[in-house]
Amino acid sequence: MVALATIALGLTSRTGFNLFPQALGKYPGDVFWALLFFLILAIVRPAWSTRALAILTFGISCADEISQLYQAPWINAIRATAPGHIVLGSAFSWLDILAYVVGIGFGICIDWLLFSTSHKAARRSENAPFLSQHR
Repeated sequence: MVALATIALGLTSRTGFNLFPQALGKYPGDVFWALLFFLILAIVRPAWSTRALAILTFGISCADEISQLYQAPWINAIRATAPGHIVLGSAFSWLDILAYVVGIGFGICIDWLLFSTSHKAARRSENAPFLSQHR
């Protein structure tokens, strides 16, 4: 449910129906992009610690942002499509990385709010000891 709301808010932030102040520009979309990746990883890997989810999400976000420095015609053609632009972005910006950190921070807060200590212990996996440290 939270992931669906994140998708809706993220897409809305990039349309004429933007619910956010214009002063924030495109950055709410970047915040929701990183939050969505955090939530997807949490759904796919529920036993992983919050720390592991945050680190991997940050790594994916930075890799995506750094990939925007590569400007070959074939990838720019993909970026020119709506889905390609949403997933791949178009131009490198340090402010995008800051927005990703904010989105990951929201993911950490949501994870903390939704899962009590007892539930976190139940979600840990015995076969992933590094990743299942204190969630």
